[in-house]
Amino acid sequence: MLLLAAALTIVETIALQGPLHHVQGIDVEGDVLWVSSVDKDEKKGYLYRLDRRTGKQLAHTEVQDGERFHPGGLTLDGENIWLPVAEYKRNSTTVIQLRDKRTLRLLWQFAVNDHIGCVAASSGRLYGGNWDAREIYEWDKKGKFLDKRNNNTGTRYQDLKFIDDRLIGGGLRAKGQGAVDWLDPKTLNTVRRLDVETTDRGTVFTNEGMTVRGGFLYLLPEDDPSRLFVIRPQ
Repeated sequence: MLLLAAALTIVETIALQGPLHHVQGIDVEGDVLWVSSVDKDEKKGYLYRLDRRTGKQLAHTEVQDGERFHPGGLTLDGENIWLPVAEYKRNSTTVIQLRDKRTLRLLWQFAVNDHIGCVAASSGRLYGGNWDAREIYEWDKKGKFLDKRNNNTGTRYQDLKFIDDRLIGGGLRAKGQGAVDWLDPKTLNTVRRLDVETTDRGTVFTNEGMTVRGGFLYLLPEDDPSRLFVIRPQ
């Protein structure tokens, strides 16, 4: 059994069928897993729907928009998915896409004048972290800018969710270390932190995709061949 952190062990590991290129964000609902990824050489971004139990691909679509081909951390929102697709450089531009979670079809998008690497959705607004999550943005669901605040946690969030009135971010800290942080969305203060280390391939567990669903924490840190790790937070 692989060690996730000092007091936590993985309860399930699922090998995902590729190719998935350079994985980015994830979300889970029942037996379905959604994964975003980027192929830097081909300048293409992808959104996948997979069987969470078997790792088999069920559907996929390209998501790039001109020079923007870097999809980031995604989030489920009812029948849809919010997905940022940015230029592959900091201080650049992004389109935040709304897609049907079943067909993966693009429904609508709005533009942001920054590289947004992850998004989360509450009942009334969207939250997004820019490159290394130096700042956290807020918009309404029509794309209107509401606020931007500094992220002072020291964690560079790669994937972000809004669950049970908390922002939850998974990302990187010091070299070889990562964390999942539970934040007060009003203050961005850390309410709880789960420190993580590395997989047996030497990749930090929170290197990329992260979500919390049904009492379980899901982590997708590695590129092809990618493995989904499932734990139960204490």
